Amino acid sequence: MNELSDLAHIIELAVAPVFLLAGIGAFLNVMASRLARIVDRSRSLEARCGEDPDEMEIERIRTELSVLDKRTAYAQRAIFLFSFAALMVCLVVAAFFIGAFINITLAAPVALMFIAAMFAMIGGLTLFLMEISIATRILRIRPELFVKPNA
Repeated sequence: MNELSDLAHIIELAVAPVFLLAGIGAFLNVMASRLARIVDRSRSLEARCGEDPDEMEIERIRTELSVLDKRTAYAQRAIFLFSFAALMVCLVVAAFFIGAFINITLAAPVALMFIAAMFAMIGGLTLFLMEISIATRILRIRPELFVKPNA
């Protein structure tokens, strides 16, 4: 085989991880957006504490801030794990090219980096589900606010 076809083969191998990077990027975008909304809500609640609310309102705000703090921790950890997964996938792609250009076998490091990326993705997705679960658990709409359908 000639060098051009070898390069074409390496690029073919790199395409799947690049698509994986796009997916990881989408999850990073979702988690960053969720984290931004959590921060905005926290700031809003903190501002309401300065408006001299009654004791019952302060307790409700403290409870919600506590939940938001927990959600922030999950979101931050998920972002870390998704970023780590993206880094590992980038290293996999780089290893494909480095191995080809200096003519060494990097199969074991590539496999380990890919496995690390998958475990980081599993962790990030698990934290994402936990954050979503907390967010939906605290959301309670009073039944009297529902519109009753016409029978």
